[in-house]
Amino acid sequence: MAKHKVVEIPASKVKKEITKILFDKGYILSYKFLDDTVQGSIKIALKYHPKSHVPAIKSLKRVSRPGLRKYVDTDNIPRVLNGLGVAVLSTSHGIITDKEARTQNVGGEVLCYVY
Repeated sequence: MAKHKVVEIPASKVKKEITKILFDKGYILSYKFLDDTVQGSIKIALKYHPKSHVPAIKSLKRVSRPGLRKYVDTDNIPRVLNGLGVAVLSTSHGIITDKEARTQNVGGEVLCYVY
């Protein structure tokens, strides 16, 4: 059995929701929320291909930044790699993927692209 890399990051509500989405879409192996300090932290086990050891997350690109926010309406929700990747949006319905935003017919702030 291959050893998996574990990453620990400071926790926030947004990071917790993005972690849940990455787990549901199969980009990470597992995660654990730790509330040992005031802020808490998140432990994430990264996922790799068993034979070739290629990481499941090839690219994670931050789109919206504090200096330049990127908002989209329902007609302009981005498709990442023609549907093979995932765009994570912050909407009035919470933090959701691009496909969920299309079905719920909501727009919002584009946080990142994952593929």
